[in-house]
Amino acid sequence: MSEEYVIEMRNITKEFGTFKANDHINLKVKKGEIHALLGENGAGKSTLMNILSGLLEPTSGEILLNGKEVKIPNPTVANRLGIGMVHQHFMLVDAFTVAENIVLGNEPTKKGVLDHKKAVQEIEKISEQYGLEVNPNAYVRDISVGMQQRVEILKTLYRGADILIFDEPTAVLTPSEIDELMNIMQGLVKEGKSIILITHKLDEIRKVADRVTVIRRGKSIDTVDVAGVSSQELADMMVGRSVSFKTKKEKAQPKEVVLDLNNLIVKESRGLDAVKGLSLEVRAGEVVGIAGIDGNGQSELIQAITGLRKVESGTVTLNGKDITNARPRKITEQGVGHVPEDRHRDGLVLEMSLAENMALQTYYKQPMSKYGVLNYSKINGHARELIEEFDVRTVNELVPAKALSGGNQQKAIIAREIDRNPELLIVSQPTRGLDVGAIEYIHKRLIEQRNKGKAVLVVSFELDEIMNVSDRIAVIHEGKIAGVVTPEETTEQELGLLMAGSSLEKAQAESGGVQGA
Repeated sequence: MSEEYVIEMRNITKEFGTFKANDHINLKVKKGEIHALLGENGAGKSTLMNILSGLLEPTSGEILLNGKEVKIPNPTVANRLGIGMVHQHFMLVDAFTVAENIVLGNEPTKKGVLDHKKAVQEIEKISEQYGLEVNPNAYVRDISVGMQQRVEILKTLYRGADILIFDEPTAVLTPSEIDELMNIMQGLVKEGKSIILITHKLDEIRKVADRVTVIRRGKSIDTVDVAGVSSQELADMMVGRSVSFKTKKEKAQPKEVVLDLNNLIVKESRGLDAVKGLSLEVRAGEVVGIAGIDGNGQSELIQAITGLRKVESGTVTLNGKDITNARPRKITEQGVGHVPEDRHRDGLVLEMSLAENMALQTYYKQPMSKYGVLNYSKINGHARELIEEFDVRTVNELVPAKALSGGNQQKAIIAREIDRNPELLIVSQPTRGLDVGAIEYIHKRLIEQRNKGKAVLVVSFELDEIMNVSDRIAVIHEGKIAGVVTPEETTEQELGLLMAGSSLEKAQAESGGVQGA
């Protein structure tokens, strides 16, 4: 038994009925390292870490902590053993302060009452030690997502965690918050902590991890030193075949204008203008990408086109027909497919079955229903066909949508929208939180729609994604189009300058780009 490893998970198997989420997985984590756990959506990463953090019990296998076998029947025991998990979806109480959230369940008391002063002092001490600045008296509902994550990290440190598990920690963060988190992780390791990082983002692994264990379809494939392996090798190990980071596509042959936005003005929820006189055309047979920093009017623009938000002035025209401020169902029936940016809030009804979710746009028509009565054999049969065609990995079509991994939820929404054969496909953040295999697949499907002569509008914060799938790129800044460029003749630097508010001429001069769009 090696003392070198703080954690050894040996031959861990976890079965749910006949489904093996983990199949004899082995994982060894050294003291003071950042150890990445890499795998596709649904590969079994979270299941394995839920076992380590006491949320699930393994069907078989053993766990060793500093060389000694331990049983972890619940999270309280995990905390006692110094294992803490920072969850992907934060477990915080909005109506409580930062301090109240951190000490929840482990409150310092004075005569049976919460000793608020002592709690704040303890939190200030830990946050100083680990460089995790927070305002203990702020309410969780009033702080940014990045700050909420700090609170989650402090919560585990306050409970004495020496081994921290981060579950997809960057899925909801902005680029600058991601850099900050990477620094925090490196700081924690310097202080003697060990970190397990669940992710499918190769660039993050390259930036911070020392070693990486790859798991695929429930099995551990290999553990390697990050310094000695390329991103391509990691991607291929994770997916089990050679993955292409660049989508193959012929030059676009754009035809007639499908979507015409003219001088749109749309307000955001506080009543301020978010979209300010924006005009843009999307033609049949092309992908137009909208690039921009989060919060520049992208969300409001898409909601206005799809009928989810009121247009103050200007027009939205689809195939020559004015659809400004039409009802959402009317707009979808005119031939618009919409993959929303928040798949949980707007894309799925999580409690409903996968089959019901796949019928959300068509359940009220024949053959899905007749005289208002749903025909479940048709609904379920149709879902099975889509699951097969779009490679949605699920036990069957009857499981609730919430049981699927993020990538498979996204594939299900895309399947539903493409299946309706829309003239205009609008996709917001198509691959947020997805692994390279799913990204490659979704990009391919978007190009396929374009090749069939459909108009495709893609909004993404990922510049490499925009560069990869778009035929033309419209950069949005403060609710206006700052410039329209083509991927062949622009650079990420030029796009970055446009996104930050430079004029097209200035951006070209500064980045050395030439533009003939």
